[in-house]
Amino acid sequence: MRDGIDIEFREVGMRDGLQNTKGFFPTEAKIAWMKAEVASGMPAIEICSFVPPKLIPQFKDAVEVVEATHATDTGDCIISALIPNMKGAERGVELGMKKLNFVASVSETHNLSNVRRKPEESVEDFRRIVEMRDALPDDKKFVIDGGMSTVFGCTLEGNVDPAAAVKLAQQFVEAGADHLTVCDTVGFANPKQVRDMFRLLQSELGPDVTMTAHFHDTRGLALANMEAALDVGIRSFDACLAGLGGCPWAPGASGNMVMEDGVFMAEAMGMRTGIDVDKLCSIREIIADNLPGEPLHGAIAKAGVPKGHSPASSFAAAAE
Repeated sequence: MRDGIDIEFREVGMRDGLQNTKGFFPTEAKIAWMKAEVASGMPAIEICSFVPPKLIPQFKDAVEVVEATHATDTGDCIISALIPNMKGAERGVELGMKKLNFVASVSETHNLSNVRRKPEESVEDFRRIVEMRDALPDDKKFVIDGGMSTVFGCTLEGNVDPAAAVKLAQQFVEAGADHLTVCDTVGFANPKQVRDMFRLLQSELGPDVTMTAHFHDTRGLALANMEAALDVGIRSFDACLAGLGGCPWAPGASGNMVMEDGVFMAEAMGMRTGIDVDKLCSIREIIADNLPGEPLHGAIAKAGVPKGHSPASSFAAAAE
């Protein structure tokens, strides 16, 4: 986590938010979105997924978006991309990415549907990716995140055994993951379940394993689940501008946790995010202009911040 913040958000809208939209989001608009998020103070952005364009046409311009990112002064904003396999990792290396986010599902059915392999096969691929990474020259090495989907439930299988989530987490760590992302992919989680799951992972993995929470707002509990994760010490969260996105295997899903609302809640609770929520809300215009008809979610963008609200970041800046 960079200096001067208490909680780190990662914008996943350019990947998770766009991957299932009906229309192609123009390359120039993606680049404008990325630059505007950097300017808002966003600590981390996942900009695309390295998958075959025939599978997800939205990312056919991944090379152009990555090159634009390299050409932009992103400061200490962490730029990353999602990968499902070794081919994705190799592409990331070719494009000079410094952080790659691997994904595998705890649910076998979901993993077979999503990446066409069993979870144990994904783990083996992950292990090979780490070995490949470790053999690279230092200037080409990258940080790798082990992303665990369907930790809290699966629309294809129903309930997911917490022990299976712990097993996958342990396998990622043993294989060399630098970090873990724990995902409520289809929006099943409730606050008690979140507290219990993270406590279990913390107990089994130890204090040195850092984790990001990834919540969907399918049933309106994303912010409540964020608060539950905060209660047990989680300080890193994925979210999407305007609450875009949703898993293709979750019919009726309304999308990811709304970034603007999560940032506001953290700042209102005295936790510095480093993000200007007003600048963040203004970026919604880029989405509205380029995805006409796409529902945009979020309470703060509609109602505004309450009178007298003072962000935690402003107090810290005044004290310096």
